[in-house]
Formats: sequence, C-alpha cells, structure tokens
Amino acid sequence: MVQFLRLLEGLMKELVNTTTFRVRFSEVDSLRIVWHGNFLKYFEDGRDAWAKEFGFDFMDVYEQHGLLMPLASSHMDYKYPLRYNETGLVETTFVNSPAAKMTFRFRVFNEDRTQLKAKGETVQVFMDKDHVLQLNTPVFFEEWKRKQGLV
Repeated sequence: MVQFLRLLEGLMKELVNTTTFRVRFSEVDSLRIVWHGNFLKYFEDGRDAWAKEFGFDFMDVYEQHGLLMPLASSHMDYKYPLRYNETGLVETTFVNSPAAKMTFRFRVFNEDRTQLKAKGETVQVFMDKDHVLQLNTPVFFEEWKRKQGLV
C-alpha cells in the first residue's frame, strides 16, 4: 500500500517551467499573426528551458546513453492569435508516466497571463541508434525521475 501511495504521489507531482519569448517579424504571416507552425518552435523553447531547470540534457541522452528521442506525436489547439512584437509565455509541464516516454503539456499565454493563446502536447519516445523503439524505461531516466521525486 505504501509503494502504491508513493507511485501515485510521483505521478501527481508536476515539474513546470515558464519561459518568455518575443514574437519576431519572421514568425508572423500576412495576417500579422504568428504562423501556426511556429508554435512547435515555442514548445521546443519551452522544453529546452524546462530541461535546463530540471537537469535533463537531451543531448546527453544521445551522447552518453546512445539513445535518440524523436517526437512520436504533437497536438496543438489555437485559441487566440499572437501578434508581432508581443511577449508570450510558454508554460511547460512534464507529465509523469511509468511508460518509456516523455510527455509534455504546453500552454502559451500573453505576457500578463490574461489570455490563453494556444495549448498542446508532445510525446517523445526512446530509440536506439538503429531506430529500434525502446519499450523499457532506460535506467538513466528512472534515476533522473527518482532524483526529482517522481518515483
């Protein structure tokens, strides 16, 4: 029972990072709003900032552990446009799971958080250098999760 409660507690714990960005001219379309594909770049910026805060280096996954971490899926819902020179916030949340994957949820707001601009989710999986999907959670990932109080 105690193990179950610890697992449940770890699954409920959230690791969240918020980072800001300014919309550049090259990111808007002829309507003067952010072109929808650029939201994936903002999600990537959020993942990078999250990784830095929580000590997870995506390059080390490959260089030290020999694993790739491709995106397996991405989803976005657009709510309100972002405009040129507007400051946005990307809130990135790691969704803990016992599976061998990393799921992130994103919410993009205006600078004062009064308007949700977009939200989405990405899932990354582990693959070896031969592009074979890893069904078991890598040891280094379990160790990182333990350090974060997620297991």
